[in-house]
Amino acid sequence: QVQLVESGGGLVQPGGSLRLSCTASGVLFSLGACNWYRQAPGNQRELVAGLDSRGSTNYADSVKGRFTISRDRDKNTVYLQMNSLKPEDTAVYYCNYVTWDRIEWGQGTQVTVSS
Repeated sequence: QVQLVESGGGLVQPGGSLRLSCTASGVLFSLGACNWYRQAPGNQRELVAGLDSRGSTNYADSVKGRFTISRDRDKNTVYLQMNSLKPEDTAVYYCNYVTWDRIEWGQGTQVTVSS
């Protein structure tokens, strides 16, 4: 059974940092693409950052220079380091794992940026 579990969300002040984690069971993150999405109330889910099996990364323009996606193969965990957070980063953040034959989602973790 495949399970992706996100953690690390919470309340942070503008300008602060958080690191989200997504740990997988039942799949190996190194064999596919790992992505972080977010969805704010009333908005569509949007891609924030992606990491493919070769290690190439891509970021939404709104987070470039502030967010970093990375992967720990030994822990089978993907991270999203978020710095210089802004109120508009407030959303539920989801990790996602994609191969040619499957798409898996985590349950999401809430990030709230507010003073």
